[in-house]
Amino acid sequence: MAEATTTAPAHEEHHTSTGLPHVKLAMWGFLASECLLFGALISTYLLYRGKAESGPLPHEVYDIPFTSVSSFVLLMSSLTMVLALAAIQRGDHHRTRVWLVCTGLLGAVFLAGQVYEFTVFVNEGFTVRSSVAGSAFFVLTSFHGAHVTLGIVMLLFLYGLSVRGKLPTERADAVEYVGLYWHFVDVVWIVIFTLVYLIPPPN
Repeated sequence: MAEATTTAPAHEEHHTSTGLPHVKLAMWGFLASECLLFGALISTYLLYRGKAESGPLPHEVYDIPFTSVSSFVLLMSSLTMVLALAAIQRGDHHRTRVWLVCTGLLGAVFLAGQVYEFTVFVNEGFTVRSSVAGSAFFVLTSFHGAHVTLGIVMLLFLYGLSVRGKLPTERADAVEYVGLYWHFVDVVWIVIFTLVYLIPPPN
């Protein structure tokens, strides 16, 4: 009886009836709920973007070239995230750490750009209290910025695990799950940048 009993490896994943691991399915469920939340925030902004009791309207203060560069930086972080996953899958832990750090740094550059942009807007009179349009804009973009910050924390956590030797190739799925979250944040920003910055409000 004792010989017939086998112990599953620590890294073995339990799969659902869909064939996906439980953790991956939970991640997809979480991202789906986040889609609904961002959808509500974006819809609210689109509804109120042309309404300003005082101060300028959003499209009057946007710096499209600057935000375009900032957006490009964030999109490039998706590439470095893919490279980090590819590195750990082939057992190259040094490059895994390099690409994880690069991804985090690119995300930090994007956040720095967002803080600078907010500072310029406030100096021009466009604030969270200046109008309902300002409130909707700052809530939406700040909420996205908080997600980027959380993603950076996840990346630093993975880096720390890798440095301590606790992120072996067999646990590449951990990098994959964080990558799914990071790509989601990037895709959401593409939608925000297109709908909020590039499409002017109707006259």
